[in-house]
Amino acid sequence: MGVKILSTGSYFPERILTNNDLEKMVDTTDEWITTRTGIKERRIADDKTSTSTLAIKATQNALKETKIDLKDIDLIIVATATPDMLFPSTACFVQNGLGITNCTCFDIYAACSGFIYGLSCARNLIETGEFKTAIVVGAETLSKITNWNDRNTCVLFGDGAGSIILQYSETENSILSIHLGADGRYGNLLMMPAGGSKYPATRETIEKKMHYIHMEGKEVFKLAVVKMVESVIKALEICNKNIDDITLLIPHQANIRIIDTMAEKLNFPREKIFVNLHKYGNISAASTIAALDEARKQGRIKPGDLVEIVAFGSGFTWGAAVIKI
Repeated sequence: MGVKILSTGSYFPERILTNNDLEKMVDTTDEWITTRTGIKERRIADDKTSTSTLAIKATQNALKETKIDLKDIDLIIVATATPDMLFPSTACFVQNGLGITNCTCFDIYAACSGFIYGLSCARNLIETGEFKTAIVVGAETLSKITNWNDRNTCVLFGDGAGSIILQYSETENSILSIHLGADGRYGNLLMMPAGGSKYPATRETIEKKMHYIHMEGKEVFKLAVVKMVESVIKALEICNKNIDDITLLIPHQANIRIIDTMAEKLNFPREKIFVNLHKYGNISAASTIAALDEARKQGRIKPGDLVEIVAFGSGFTWGAAVIKI
């Protein structure tokens, strides 16, 4: 008994914002951004595109690989930090956009770790026998909560979505292990302060730019490395695998220095780590699933390979999953 991965898909807005474009917007340079982050460009959604728009398109791309009937999908989970609205859930908008009726829908709020949290929920719910076929999406329009006058944060984020379709299987199991963690003591280091019940929208919150991403980069960097390394190791221990068993490691695509430092601490070959942040920047909950889809499409992994995804995000939250392709 297990959960089988049927397919994956991803989608990105057409507009590309390069480092050279950012040089005209804020006091920065392509060299400064590339050296400190590894990012060269990112995708930006237009004003009419919401998070659910990207999620729907990514899922439609995933559905193209399968022969399942939409009526067989009984669970949709969307991981996002940028929902269409506080309510209803973005998952309900995705359900409607796909033309699916009569299935369970809800959102996961775990920032950059959201997809792995959502994957864990879907796996557990399918294994109980309550659900048979699930869609888990990581989708973000971070450009809409980015302060484009803050050179320390505006260079980091982009928009995009990735989707995975899971199904109950009596003979196969694609998800070998998942490790999750969180520590709310550090929530103030990476947050969007206003827009919720603590600081509802007022003239003051708008003037103070409290509806944008606020981040203490150095502190986030330190903890991201530590917790992602720990997560990689713990997820492997759960399924009795070693780091050498992993064909490809797919880390959260936030900063190339975090990825390089993590690889060094794990003593893991750099060529076995998938990186696409130079094209998309940090797309939060969409990061690991969109990268997994791209790695599959590029032929970096093949059936039978073991892949590990790992992420770290606001909360702080973190998680890792060992997957058999």
